Amino acid sequence: MDTNKVLSAICYFSVLFAPFIVPIIIYFASEDSFVKKHAKSSLLSHVIPALFIPVVILAAFYDFSQTTDVPVLLLTTFVIFGIASLIIFIWNLIRGVKLLIN
Repeated sequence: MDTNKVLSAICYFSVLFAPFIVPIIIYFASEDSFVKKHAKSSLLSHVIPALFIPVVILAAFYDFSQTTDVPVLLLTTFVIFGIASLIIFIWNLIRGVKLLIN
């Protein structure tokens, strides 16, 4: 098995154990452009769910005294965040497996 493919797959699988640090370490440790490309891609896919966190926090602490749709808005925000995070998580696993198979 090609070492570059394994390192690239580890970047995607790191969503399970160290989502931010592993792609950064592999990006700076590797000199191969293939590995660097996948390290950047996996890091971006690990960061995207983290960008939703401020939105969820703001929705949780927003002053809803003017509206009666508080549960609906909070539930909608949490569901969208959960679905997006799950899709990105599964995408990372699929990308890692595809790199190892091909």
